[in-house]
Amino acid sequence: MVTRVSWLSFLVMLTIGTDTFLVAPLLPTLTHAYHNAPAWSGWMVSAYAIGYAVLALVAGPISDRLDRKTVLVYGLVAFAVLTGACAFAPNFWSMVGLRFATGVSAAFVTPQIWASIPVLIPPQQILRTMGFATGGLSIAQMIGVPIGSFLAGWTWHAPFLVLAAVALLMAGTVQLCFPHVPGPGQGTPAGPISSYATLLRTPTAPSLFLAYLLFQTGNFTSFSFIGTWLTTGFGLSVTKVGLAIVPLGAANAIGSLFGARLATRLGPAKSRRAAIGGLIVLFAVLPFAPDLWVTLALLCAIFLIGGFVFPVFMATMQGLTTTARGTVSALTNSTMYLGTTVGGMIGGLLITRFSGFHGISVAVIALMALSLACYVHADRKILRPNHTKETTQNAVAEERSPTRLG
Repeated sequence: MVTRVSWLSFLVMLTIGTDTFLVAPLLPTLTHAYHNAPAWSGWMVSAYAIGYAVLALVAGPISDRLDRKTVLVYGLVAFAVLTGACAFAPNFWSMVGLRFATGVSAAFVTPQIWASIPVLIPPQQILRTMGFATGGLSIAQMIGVPIGSFLAGWTWHAPFLVLAAVALLMAGTVQLCFPHVPGPGQGTPAGPISSYATLLRTPTAPSLFLAYLLFQTGNFTSFSFIGTWLTTGFGLSVTKVGLAIVPLGAANAIGSLFGARLATRLGPAKSRRAAIGGLIVLFAVLPFAPDLWVTLALLCAIFLIGGFVFPVFMATMQGLTTTARGTVSALTNSTMYLGTTVGGMIGGLLITRFSGFHGISVAVIALMALSLACYVHADRKILRPNHTKETTQNAVAEERSPTRLG
């Protein structure tokens, strides 16, 4: 059971993660194909994120009352159909609309993975299984994006068609092999508003979600336009951009799969502070890199730290409550995609108005610094002496829980 759920979680997250990052390296090609201004190109990234961010807020609480396997299968089928339809988008705005609809379908998929793992897996194996799921997202950057870039070298339609076929295959595999996971039902609030109201009354929840939003906004402000920067700044073709992204994805996967031991030693709070502080320093240096090889080395370090800290973020959110896991997963993912949306808009403007990566780096540093301040505030709130005894005990238990670093 553990092995089966681990690999299925990995493959589902790999499929969804590939689609999340699919458009970023294709932006120069799609911009040329649709004859739209580069400043508007970020909407092809943002539309997917908007669809996900909006619908996840409803999908999470709903899924807490349904069988998670059923939601997962139907979500993957819709995801496959809509991704395939993107290959036939006749113009820029139809592509934006289809990317929005694809994001809607994805909003019903990934929360089921995060919410199912603590139910299906024995406590001593949760950390490892969550690592597999997180690793799927990381590996998507290492093999999914480059494969998409290579296929786009033949025709930009191909990546969407191939990913649609893979998603349909995954839907059938999940139907055959994934266990049924009934929702908590009576243990959950009556509706989405009640679910989120209950969650956000947790003392540290508002600060943690704001910190995560700021972090992901900065993260995707940079990531969405790395391909564009490598093309315009270093003259790389779309195929070479794919090759350049391979070591970045590898670094991210290494951080995600092998960073748990270090994170356990440091603890969640120190892990977050060290990671975000390191990213601020690297982004301050990045625009001044003298050549492509130094640029790629700095980007590898950034992606390594990102892979290390992402499981810490996810485990921190999961530690907010032991009920309504779908709601927590949905709000966490929705927050990430909201950051993707805003980041795509910010990056699209900055990449056209400032030379190189200077404008984007300044924005990322500011967002990361604000995120760090929010995390520090949440950490201090946990330790504040005027909290009730129950709140303090829950916070301490959360910090010591091994699932926090899954």
